[in-house]
Amino acid sequence: MSSKGNTTNLFAVGFMLFALFFGAGNLIFPVMLGQMAGENIFAANAGFIVTGVGLPVLCIVALAFSRKSDLQSLASRVHPVYGLLFTIALYLSIGPLFAIPRTNTVSFEIGIRPFIGDATGFWPLFLYTIIFFGITLYFSLQSSSLVNVIGKFLTPLLLAVIGILIIAAIFNPIGQIQAPINTYMNDSFFKGFQEGYLTMDALAAFVFGIIIINIIKERGAASSKEIMVSSLKVALIAGVLLALIYSSLAFMGATSVAGLGILDNGGAVLASVSEHYFGSFGQVLLAVIVIAACLTTSIGLITSCAAYFNKIVPSISYKVWAVVFTVFSAVISNFGLSTLIAISIPVLYTLYPLAICLMILTFLHPLFKGKKAVYQVSIAFTLIVSVIERLPVQGVHELFNAILPWYSVGLGWLIPAMVGGVIGYLFSMIIGEQRTAPVEN
Repeated sequence: MSSKGNTTNLFAVGFMLFALFFGAGNLIFPVMLGQMAGENIFAANAGFIVTGVGLPVLCIVALAFSRKSDLQSLASRVHPVYGLLFTIALYLSIGPLFAIPRTNTVSFEIGIRPFIGDATGFWPLFLYTIIFFGITLYFSLQSSSLVNVIGKFLTPLLLAVIGILIIAAIFNPIGQIQAPINTYMNDSFFKGFQEGYLTMDALAAFVFGIIIINIIKERGAASSKEIMVSSLKVALIAGVLLALIYSSLAFMGATSVAGLGILDNGGAVLASVSEHYFGSFGQVLLAVIVIAACLTTSIGLITSCAAYFNKIVPSISYKVWAVVFTVFSAVISNFGLSTLIAISIPVLYTLYPLAICLMILTFLHPLFKGKKAVYQVSIAFTLIVSVIERLPVQGVHELFNAILPWYSVGLGWLIPAMVGGVIGYLFSMIIGEQRTAPVEN
């Protein structure tokens, strides 16, 4: 970036990135984590921060470090076909299949439903969906104004309204922190670690990172070092904000149990906490938070997904793709929040290890001189274990739990990924492979 206004530019882009990340999952999951973790909130929240903040920051820096123009070219270091399929799966997961519909459904259930009640039938959600995705589509087709709209208006609004609720919860907690529920009594750090997957932020970072890097270049950054350093600063700005809000929401959830009990989901917790502190005004406050957060995320995801699919299928214009994904997401969102989350879990628990493995290999790329076999064997071992973890076969789980460290806490893929990398490197040395994945760093 240019020296003039450098700090202002960094914070503007950092706030934009924060707003893109701070969507439906970021509201729901931390507060529910707090309710369930209870006295183990600090360990559980630390695990959540690792996957909900640390990984997204590192993924953005890895993308800048790789000097690749997009995720597909980065993932193609494994194989071009893998690069295409992995990228499509990632875009669809954080796009029209799960994340985009979830922004609409969550914002309706938390921001609108409390004012209209449950017995209102199909039409309220249908009408809200039209309005929500109408706004999303409008701003998605006005991509040139994305930074101004998100960075200068929605983000400050977002921070202001949630700040009021958080301050109330911190200085006047509903009650004392209670004992954790069964699933959080042991290995609470790793439980929080896996809960962080549900935000989809590390996956989204590979997508949003492209937007951020391009903006950094447009604002004056020229050298690869300057781009990477600026990307790190921007990601850290967004990451610090996310970590503060995650931790505050988790504390809010943990202190709410004494007065509210364990509720069904994070949305119900937020609604009840807001009503407790501010009555009807609290519900309006929460509605503004949720709708603004979900709109910013929805706009960013539609924009990124449409741009990518326009790139791989240029015969279909960006605007057509934006319309297609908006309409598809509107239809899917009416399936219901619980169904969407239930379906997304096995997909995310498979994609996340692959994304983490790719990120680590990207940073180690110069060390093993970009040998393609390292990528291929490491990713293959990671994929195999990740798929096995999702199989409903108890005997298989018992076997792998006995032979693989951390398998029971969802990290059974880690050692196989490391072993796969070593095997790939040795194999490439034996067959005399010089380099098949170019070393840019």
